[in-house]
Amino acid sequence: MKYLCLIYSDENAFDRIPRNEIDAVLDGCDAYCAVLREKGTLLAAERLKPTSTATTIRLEGERASITDGPFAETKEQLGGFFLIEAKGLDEAISVASSLPPARFGCVELRPIMG
Repeated sequence: MKYLCLIYSDENAFDRIPRNEIDAVLDGCDAYCAVLREKGTLLAAERLKPTSTATTIRLEGERASITDGPFAETKEQLGGFFLIEAKGLDEAISVASSLPPARFGCVELRPIMG
């Protein structure tokens, strides 16, 4: 079964974290991704640019309303994702709880329909 691990954290908090800590997390992500790829668990993983680069589109009837920025003000922002293949929820939770960025925020784990 496929699961999407959505990584949420306060993107402004990274300005207060020492660069060597951020580098250690990114290195940890690379290493963990390599392990998951080798096991056939990792299908895709990407970091997202900050919410300041977002564009939000809402349909109002036939007209598209386009605004800069995220769709909602939140304490934590979506910063990236991991798409994984797991035998079930327990395995997916095990993978998601070991993702290095989880220590800076949270991981929302959602099964893929289909």
